[in-house]
Amino acid sequence: MKSSIYHIALMDLLWAMIPVAIMMLIYIRWTKDSFTVPYALIRMLIQLILIGYVLTYIFSSNSSYLIILILAVMLVAASIIALRPIAQRNSSLYLKAFVSIALGGLFTLSMIIFGVLDLTPWYEPRFLIPLAGMVFANAMNAVSLSAERFESEIQNGLDYQSARAHTYKAALIPIINSLFAVGLVSLPGMMTGQILSGIDPLIAVRYQMMVMLMILGSAGISVAVYLILMKKG
Repeated sequence: MKSSIYHIALMDLLWAMIPVAIMMLIYIRWTKDSFTVPYALIRMLIQLILIGYVLTYIFSSNSSYLIILILAVMLVAASIIALRPIAQRNSSLYLKAFVSIALGGLFTLSMIIFGVLDLTPWYEPRFLIPLAGMVFANAMNAVSLSAERFESEIQNGLDYQSARAHTYKAALIPIINSLFAVGLVSLPGMMTGQILSGIDPLIAVRYQMMVMLMILGSAGISVAVYLILMKKG
């Protein structure tokens, strides 16, 4: 098995643009929206190029304070994005989203850093930043779904406990579906990347198990915290 992945030239990425171009033509023709997809595509490309340079700098640093600052920025951004579907947003709601994602995400992340991996030092950026990104992003998505669903259930006249039950179940549907599908329908990103880089599939499977567990745990705890805070709010 090869020890490294194939080098991808920037120009070779144009091949991947062919199906995207077809999709964009269909999207624009059917929806009459010629802005959203091109804007999202350009923004994605710029963000990834910039983050490539940023990560290069971060990975070469040896400062725990810098890593803590980055985690804080990630959490703030996640809490803001999580409430995007909500029509009526305020500082109190943003705070609840932040606390929810922070509690669920940081608790789960600490179990991975100090327990599963036992990182030395604990702020090793090549491990911590990617793992934190996965944890916070999935917690953010789950909180976002729960925020939108809970608001809808309350507006439909359900009492708090019924709305909480429906919301909690709905918010975790994507993650639970991924548990059913992994290995049968899909090979997740981390596992695929490791296999492509030449890692033994049995080792890649262990890492993917870790990822699936931390995603489920962080999302489930974050949504639960958010719904508890909504009762008090």
